[in-house]
Amino acid sequence: MTDGDRYRLDKRRVRATFDRAAAGYDAAAPLQHEICDRLLERLDWVKLAPRHILDAGTGTGRGARGLRRRYPRARLLGLDLSLAMLRRARRQSGWWRRPDWVCADLEGLPLADASLDLLFSSLALQWCNDLERTLRGFRRVLAPGGLLMFTTFGPDTLKELRAAWQAADADHVHVNVFMDMHDIGDALVRAGFADPVMDMEMVTVTYPDLGRLLADLRAIGATNANAGRERGLTTRARLRTVESAYDAFRLSDDRLPATYEVIYGHAWAPEIPAAGPAGRPEGHIPILPRS
Repeated sequence: MTDGDRYRLDKRRVRATFDRAAAGYDAAAPLQHEICDRLLERLDWVKLAPRHILDAGTGTGRGARGLRRRYPRARLLGLDLSLAMLRRARRQSGWWRRPDWVCADLEGLPLADASLDLLFSSLALQWCNDLERTLRGFRRVLAPGGLLMFTTFGPDTLKELRAAWQAADADHVHVNVFMDMHDIGDALVRAGFADPVMDMEMVTVTYPDLGRLLADLRAIGATNANAGRERGLTTRARLRTVESAYDAFRLSDDRLPATYEVIYGHAWAPEIPAAGPAGRPEGHIPILPRS
């Protein structure tokens, strides 16, 4: 198995883990909520009156609810790979001008060409196997002058956990890999976007022990979905080795750090439409029933 194959995400496993996590996700995801809110705040810098908006990777719908408050007259779609997440988002969306919910993969958006004015995506791109294809799809569905705003995780995310697992088991993949900010910027240009802007911040969350960190990752569905993961249960002896290796990172207050490299980006669809094959007509969008 090549390195590329080892780190390829199993989308069926990704969907299943997020389906299982849906009921308790909001209680376990303060970091994800904070990052989503910070991305929403960045819309204050932009003069935009979108008529059609997509929240790509909406999860339980926090981004969609923020977008609805900000742009109450727009038609809003919330898209996610997990049906259980979408059902929870729908229950929490209120009754007035509710979004439509689309169960689909970001890597193959079932939307018409040039059908969106704003594509918003918080912490979803890291679950895509082919970033180039995903960004080309984003570019295709954005109308001329449309805006893409996103966050994702960079390569230093969970670096302590990755190092600890590497010390215990170098033969298998235990932590996802994340793309560098500059590589994402280059991919945006290749996908046909204009004026990409990227920046990054480091966020550290601390835990009393490794068990609490692993429990939080399971609770939000962020489990190992790589093809090169170890099959079966981890032995207690190996887990003790991971714990011992992680202890090398323990802070002065006796807590364990978990680092997250948060990447923020935005880019515009050029005013001149991109040439290419026609997209799916809007009538083919698979939308969940409202009730």
